[in-house]
Amino acid sequence: MIEKVFVLEEVAPVVFYGAGNANMRMIKSLFPKLRILARDNIIKTMGSEDDILAFSMLYDKLVEHCTKYNALAEEDIVQLLNGGKTREESAEHVIVYSTTGKPIRARSGNQIKLIQAFEHSDMVFAIGPAGTGKTFISIALAVRSLKRKEIRRIVLSRPAVEAGEKLGFLPGDMKEKIDPYLQPLYDALEEMIPHAKLQEYMEQNVIQIAPLAFMRGRTLNDAVVILDEAQNTTSSQIKMFLTRMGANTKMIITGDVTQIDLPLSQRSGLIEAFHILKGVEGISFVHLDQSDIVRHRLVTRIVEAYEKEKKKEETKTNN
Repeated sequence: MIEKVFVLEEVAPVVFYGAGNANMRMIKSLFPKLRILARDNIIKTMGSEDDILAFSMLYDKLVEHCTKYNALAEEDIVQLLNGGKTREESAEHVIVYSTTGKPIRARSGNQIKLIQAFEHSDMVFAIGPAGTGKTFISIALAVRSLKRKEIRRIVLSRPAVEAGEKLGFLPGDMKEKIDPYLQPLYDALEEMIPHAKLQEYMEQNVIQIAPLAFMRGRTLNDAVVILDEAQNTTSSQIKMFLTRMGANTKMIITGDVTQIDLPLSQRSGLIEAFHILKGVEGISFVHLDQSDIVRHRLVTRIVEAYEKEKKKEETKTNN
């Protein structure tokens, strides 16, 4: 009798073991001659060399499945043991799978263009109105790169622009003041990475979320770096951010030029960057519009209504 230990490193134990340890009970029933003990992220096996080898082969398949789909069901275990496919592989335009196993995929033509731009360019600007999925798709691409081990970390940033309230008057310490600005980034990550694994990544700085001011002086290597709400950066801020780019790093800059919260005296750094960097080799610009909105159908109507009003105001001004 020999003993072998398996360590769940990339997979959350709660996903692998299943609700109420249902998956582990299924695995134990498939290997009745093996003694299998699972605790935290450690699985100990004791038995014959042949049985442990068979378990090891299944274990590798299960880990690969969990890493890809963020889910594992009892029927998946049986299918993988028998060498079958676990689910439909017509996964066109699927980027990653959510924590519930739901595919996160491009749902419009311009979202597909964003994915293609990310694959072919090291710096991508995704510009479009609210609800077009530019931030969500960007974070999904970063998570996919991390899962594939193409990078070592994800860095997400936003400018902490004061819209109505001054930071100094908000309650709490600096983290508590800043976190509301970063919450949309947390929300997207929580849809794609199990909670326990996300906490671990953040504690180890594999995933970093910070306001734009914290980027100064850094060189970011082996990373996907995302700047969200870039329309609220100043010229000097966006230049500072773009020059943080290091070796084996990709950057995605997202923004909506119709929602600029800067003082009227300041020009948006995103608009300036578009004019200065357009045509630079290695940089792609993807424009999303109302047809790409994937939120509630009313969001499309709201955006269209505001666009009509904006055109009316421009016409009055020109006349």
